Amino acid sequence: MAKILVVEDSSVDRVLVGGLLGKEPTWEIEFAHDGREGLDRVIASNSDHPLPDVIVTDLQMPRMDGLELVRQVRRSHPQVPVVLITSYGSEQIAVDALRAGATSYTPKSMLQSALVRTIKQVLEMSKHMRFSRDAGMPASRQIAFVLENESTLIGPTIEHLQENLPSWSDRDRLQIGMALDEALVNAMHHGNLEVDSSLRDGEDEREYYDQIRARKQVDPFRHRRVRIEAEFSDKHICVQISDDGRGFDPRGVPDPTSDCNLHKVSGRGLFLIRSFMDQVAHNLTGNQITMTKLRREP
Repeated sequence: MAKILVVEDSSVDRVLVGGLLGKEPTWEIEFAHDGREGLDRVIASNSDHPLPDVIVTDLQMPRMDGLELVRQVRRSHPQVPVVLITSYGSEQIAVDALRAGATSYTPKSMLQSALVRTIKQVLEMSKHMRFSRDAGMPASRQIAFVLENESTLIGPTIEHLQENLPSWSDRDRLQIGMALDEALVNAMHHGNLEVDSSLRDGEDEREYYDQIRARKQVDPFRHRRVRIEAEFSDKHICVQISDDGRGFDPRGVPDPTSDCNLHKVSGRGLFLIRSFMDQVAHNLTGNQITMTKLRREP
């Protein structure tokens, strides 16, 4: 069972979020009425009442808001990922919270279509991080992969990359994993298969996934590959991800932190990548991204 702690001051929104998450039979849902109560529950965790696997929190609350909750959890229990629920008017708080250590976010307007998927993604990345922390494998200085357009390959690839970061903080390792996941999905789905990300902005995502399944079987899409090159040191990680798609003009990429883009699922990937990595650059044709993260002491 995965334990999800929902921190929300609105009784209406608690019912809404609880109803969505309660449909997952392997999730145990608990609630806190504001950030202060949520933090108290985390601090009071013990063998009888274990830590939550994920915290889902609103940003604007009395006593302690979501940003301060992220900061306090990051200090006391950095291994616990925090997912934000964003709403109009909370854009800058969301940016600050991601930089402070939050793991992901879901716009309040997209809860029904995106919240469960976001939590599943975070749980998967957290699982890979814990496994690789215990693996004790020797660190390589350079790694290269070539992947087919299969989403099932993303988790094992990130896990292998995580094995080279045993001394990094939990916060950095989890955020690197999230950024890699978003970049690899972009390379496979939007780069190689050329499926428009805007198809995910509605409540029904069937057309998006139908196009992915269809294009993996036909030319020229089925022959395209994703290439990953990673370089490690004790102080940094640099990952370059390339696809065989037609690319795009990086100069035309909208600001992912603007009011109109923060609340679209289609802009979420680039927003998270830019929030979590210290340097992000695209090549001129737009089918290659280079991401660098500098190691900070825990």
